[in-house]
Order: sequence, then structure tokens, then C-alpha cells
Amino acid sequence: MESAQIHINYLAVVVVTIIAFILGGLWYGPLFGKAWMKESGVKEGDGKDKMVRTFGLSILLNLIIALNLSAFLGAKADLQFGLFAGLAAGIGWVSASLGIIYLFSQKSLKLFLIDAGYQTVIYAIMGAILGAWK
Repeated sequence: MESAQIHINYLAVVVVTIIAFILGGLWYGPLFGKAWMKESGVKEGDGKDKMVRTFGLSILLNLIIALNLSAFLGAKADLQFGLFAGLAAGIGWVSASLGIIYLFSQKSLKLFLIDAGYQTVIYAIMGAILGAWK
């Protein structure tokens, strides 16, 4: 049996972490921000006093996602496999898990589509870049 090789390009991990954070700002800002706020019950100005903590932890969590995805892809990944793996993880694990949680917590389909859409897109982008940039 062949042993798995873990190869992590740390520069690529940092770059996709930054991309995820920027895309999150766009996704939950000008693209879907108003709809997300309405569906999630967040009001304008909520959490302003905790923005440093929220942004800092968001960056840290995106870094953990990127490191994990990079390790998962392995040393032989390429752009196509990275994109496929990112989409598979985004749809098959993250969005499906969110779907279960949202069903039981009775969140709206619209909120699910906004949140799961972001996760799927960012996992696909991360996977493609991490796969290509070995």
C-alpha cells in the first residue's frame, strides 16, 4: 500500500486564505449582504463592537480550511482535481452539513443558499488554486 504524501504550499495557503476573506466581504457585503441580514435576523450595526474578533477568527478559520484542504489534496493534485475536490467538499460535506443544521433550526432556504453558495464557491476556488499551485 502506498503511503499518502502530505505536501502543503504555505504561500498558496496564505493566498487562498486572503482570497476567501475578500470574497466573504463581497459575498456578505454588496452581493448578498442585505438578503443575508434579513434572512439571518442580523441588524445593521449588530456586532460592530466585536468586528476585530470576528474578522480575526474568520481569517484563522479560513486558514484552517485552506491547510486542511491542501493536506487533503496531496502532493499529486492538479487544477482539475483540486477544483473537483473543492466542489465535492463544498457541496457534499459543508453544504450538506449546513442543510441538516438549517433544517432542524428552521432556517430559510434563501439563507441556506447564500451560506452554502459561499462555502461551495470558496472551497472550489481554494481547491483549484491549491491543486494547481503545488
